[in-house]
Amino acid sequence: MATIDYYCFPLSVFSYFAGLRLEEIAARHGAEITYKPVELPRIFAETGTPPVKDRHESRRRYRLQDIARLARTTGLAVNPQPRHWPTNAVPASVAIITAQNAGGGDVGALLHGLLRAVWAEERDIAEDAVIRDCLAAAGFDPGLADRGMLTGVETLQRNTDEALARMVFGAPSYVVGEEVFWGQDRLAHLDAHLAELG
Repeated sequence: MATIDYYCFPLSVFSYFAGLRLEEIAARHGAEITYKPVELPRIFAETGTPPVKDRHESRRRYRLQDIARLARTTGLAVNPQPRHWPTNAVPASVAIITAQNAGGGDVGALLHGLLRAVWAEERDIAEDAVIRDCLAAAGFDPGLADRGMLTGVETLQRNTDEALARMVFGAPSYVVGEEVFWGQDRLAHLDAHLAELG
């Protein structure tokens, strides 16, 4: 069985546009997904990518055009400049890690719920109440929001170290063995790769 290491960031608009296609692809190929939230600002800093606010105007303008196009093609509602972006992603990242370890719910639905909260619902995923709502909606005990902070932060740092060692430079990134697939627009390539693996 193939394993997909999904290096994710719960504030990534392009992860939001991926929807649940990764989960559909994994199910079709009998692959397992390991969700690995990362500290994307640190990855950007260490790989030479400036934060969005510091990028050239041409790149910032293109990003907004791309978001508008993706909204039309995916049918997903989006505010390209949401009220609570950026915000502190650590509590949501830790909730993903804690929920995956605890089991009993749908981690893909949790991540997508957190992303939707930012990009479509104008909610702040740094807030405990928002995280609790997303946990409950994905079938997890909302009390997980209050657990495992220290362990979760340590795992978040390890995930980030691992992502950098595996040449991950952005989110979403899907890694199978030595193959890195960056961006929701590379999911078709991941699908084809899993088909080749049999």
